Amino acid sequence: MTTFTADAAQAIAAVRADVARLHAELVRYGLVVWTGGNVSGRVRLSEDGSADLFVIKPSGVSYDDLTAENMILCDLDGAVVPGTPGSDRSPSSDTAAHAYVYRNMPAVGGVVHTHSDYAVAWAARGEEIPCVITAMADEFGGPIPVGPFAIIGDDSIGRGIVQTLQGHRSRAVLMQNHGPFTIGADAKDAVKAAVMVEDVARTVHLAREAGPLIPIPQEAIDSLYNRYQNVYGQNTDARR
Repeated sequence: MTTFTADAAQAIAAVRADVARLHAELVRYGLVVWTGGNVSGRVRLSEDGSADLFVIKPSGVSYDDLTAENMILCDLDGAVVPGTPGSDRSPSSDTAAHAYVYRNMPAVGGVVHTHSDYAVAWAARGEEIPCVITAMADEFGGPIPVGPFAIIGDDSIGRGIVQTLQGHRSRAVLMQNHGPFTIGADAKDAVKAAVMVEDVARTVHLAREAGPLIPIPQEAIDSLYNRYQNVYGQNTDARR
């Protein structure tokens, strides 16, 4: 059995509870069907990230049956931590992708994957969502990019996510022929990005069906993004 210090155990328990609870938000906002999709959250145990872990849901388990106790604790190589609650189950099939993101993007504290209808439709066309509404400028700082096609099971998806989002302001990527992945400062932040990417995917689709889209000038996008990220709300965490 793996043992942890009291502080580490408390941090793990808090992330387990958050990740279990946040899966219900994917259902509430209609971002998943059946057992598809997943939320994970980093457990920060060291300043340099060398001892960090993450929590993710078990594979193929109904959302109604997800609890803090059956969330699965993994190391940053994607291996299940033995002797911990849930370690007798198989983790999400996207675990290797999440692990790759955490290893290569130290600031990321949460990763989400959904199968939301409109975002998947853009991914099926391999087409980025253009930044033509202020909500996109606020939240994503520009268009939502498309990542490469990759097969589920190893870290190929994770490599595509990192390759696409490093140096990009967007916290969402549309993996071609697959669907959206989002990142955030923590799991809740990544879930918010997942909700917002589906909202803008739907709105921009409907707008384009009605007529030509009107681009937002880059300087306006920059201004909107800066205001929302640094001024909007009661404090710097209000947007989450």
